[in-house]
Amino acid sequence: RDPQESSTTDEELSRAGSPGSRGGSGSTTPDYGEKRLPQALIIGVKKGGTRALLEAIRAHPDVRAVGTEPHFFDRNYEKGLEWYRNVMPKTLDGQITMEKTPSYFVTNEAPRRIHSMAKDTKLIVVVRNPVTRAISDYTQTLSKKPEIPTFEVLAFKNRTLGLIDASWSAIRIGIYALHLENWLQYFPLSQILFVSGERLITDPAGEMAKVQDFLGLKRIVTEKHFYFNKTKGFPCLKKPEDSSAPRCLGKSKGRTHPKIDPDVIHRLRKFYKPFNVMFYQMTGQDFQWEQEESDK
Repeated sequence: RDPQESSTTDEELSRAGSPGSRGGSGSTTPDYGEKRLPQALIIGVKKGGTRALLEAIRAHPDVRAVGTEPHFFDRNYEKGLEWYRNVMPKTLDGQITMEKTPSYFVTNEAPRRIHSMAKDTKLIVVVRNPVTRAISDYTQTLSKKPEIPTFEVLAFKNRTLGLIDASWSAIRIGIYALHLENWLQYFPLSQILFVSGERLITDPAGEMAKVQDFLGLKRIVTEKHFYFNKTKGFPCLKKPEDSSAPRCLGKSKGRTHPKIDPDVIHRLRKFYKPFNVMFYQMTGQDFQWEQEESDK
């Protein structure tokens, strides 16, 4: 796996490193600028909308980001900070270096490791309704391993008693309050931005305004950057001036979810509700996941 991962990264790097002109310096040499450790990280959550967010923020001229997930703070930490820096695209003064690896949010060691790299690192977490997120997570796995048991089988320790299996990662990831507790031991809430995965679809420009403010950037990515793709059911980035096609997320995004027994969904909602309420209290933000469900 490693050699494969690093080769993707090298490829990605050569793409990420060009052109230097986006920094507004007028130079088009890919070698312009220098590699820096990231000042901001998209740390989660898996199937929350992190790829959509990364693609949108990369449309900003003052942001350079790695396209692949470096997995430094969870899988590659022993390779050291120099390896990590080397994976980054070159930036000019005033540009922000970023990366996204959604598994950081649920990795116990990640907060401490990131804090020891730079305690003022800005963290972005894209969250979405944990029930939908779990089903989306399962759908992704199912597309790669069609032989796995049904969602219903995996979701319960005991179906008759209605005992949810919280050790199954598809369910565990959505217990956001639990994971956030770990981060708050190292980072103040003011350094963490929570982005709504739902609003990233219904109002991408509104969510992107918050992201740019949080990163201290001028609001350059606005509604004129997006159009709604009816086939996929989510917004896509309009084509940047320098390329011929609009950037829409790949075929692995927007997959049709399998039909799940309504009773299972009801039990999952009940399971998540106290954790969601706790998460709203911890973040000072109401993501209205319960409301969304009573509307259905």
